[in-house]
Amino acid sequence: MAAETAAPVRLDREALRAHALELHARNFNCAQCVACTLAPFVRIDADTAFRATEGLGGGFGGFTETCGAIAGGAVVAGLARSNGYSDPTSKADTYELSRQLVDEFRSRVGSTRCGEIKGTETGEALRPCDECIAIGLDLAIDMLESMQR
Repeated sequence: MAAETAAPVRLDREALRAHALELHARNFNCAQCVACTLAPFVRIDADTAFRATEGLGGGFGGFTETCGAIAGGAVVAGLARSNGYSDPTSKADTYELSRQLVDEFRSRVGSTRCGEIKGTETGEALRPCDECIAIGLDLAIDMLESMQR
C-alpha cells in the first residue's frame, strides 16, 4: 500500500494579514509583525519570535537600514529551513530563501532600505509600513507554502 501524503496546508492570508496589521497597531515593529504572525507555522512561540526580532525594527535598531518586514521574513526562512544547532549545513538553502524574499520584496516595493521606503531622506515615501508588512508577510507565506511541495 502506498504511503499517503498530506495535502499542503494553504494559509489564510487575509486572517494572517489582519493579525499582522493588528500587531502593528499595537506598536509591534515590522519584523515582529511578520515573525510573530508566522511563529506557529515554524515551530516557535510568539513571545520568542517577538524577543528575537525586537532589535530588527526601524531598519535594524532604528538605523533605517533593511526593512523589518523583510528581516522578519528572513527570520522565518531560517526557522523554517535550518537544520538547527547540531547540523549547521543548511545555510546555503536558507540564504537562497532569504535572497528570493529580498529580491521579490525589492521588486514589489522599490527598495529594501527602511529609510528609502519611508522617504526619510527624500520626503516621498515609496510605501507605508502597513503595506510593507503585508508584502513581507505574503512573501514569507509564499515561501512556506512552496516548501510544502
